[in-house]
Amino acid sequence: MTTTPRIPPGSAADIGRLNALIAKALGAAMGTGPPNIFTTLSRHRRLFLPWLRFAGRLMPGGKLPRADTELLILRTAHNSGCEYEWRHHERIGQAAGMSREEIQRVREDVGAGGWGERQTLLLRAADELHASRVLSDEVFDGLRPLLSDAELIEVCMLVGHYDMLAMTLNSLQVAPDEFEGAGPGRLVTLLSRLRRS
Repeated sequence: MTTTPRIPPGSAADIGRLNALIAKALGAAMGTGPPNIFTTLSRHRRLFLPWLRFAGRLMPGGKLPRADTELLILRTAHNSGCEYEWRHHERIGQAAGMSREEIQRVREDVGAGGWGERQTLLLRAADELHASRVLSDEVFDGLRPLLSDAELIEVCMLVGHYDMLAMTLNSLQVAPDEFEGAGPGRLVTLLSRLRRS
């Protein structure tokens, strides 16, 4: 089912030449044309670049290992019913070292198994932050010995950010992008390899 975007992607005249250039470059890096997320959100010119810097500090520039980041983003996309986020991050997740089976398993109940202790706690954290906006003592205490202070902060900020982004994308009915080829763009793959730990 196709829906018409409530706010259509902007042209260079709508979003400004700098934002159009950024969208084009990021699209080339991701293996798409200028992504609809960027050509839509950059219609708010004053908000776009500060948001992009913040988002980039979380992904790909965060402290969490890349596979952990993608696990949290994919679970948030699933919990939020955000197809746009899911489609992009299933590709990025593979570049970060997640298997296709793991990516599909993100959509299953955590109790279905197949995850290690760390991944199970991260999935539960994404679920709790989405549902109640706070981590339970049980999940926080489980993550405490596994993550640094900065990483614990980042878990909360990452899920909160992608929840907010999913809400925006879903509300504006931003259309998913068409990908050039099956895998992620070259720059996404390179960044994932450099940041993988």
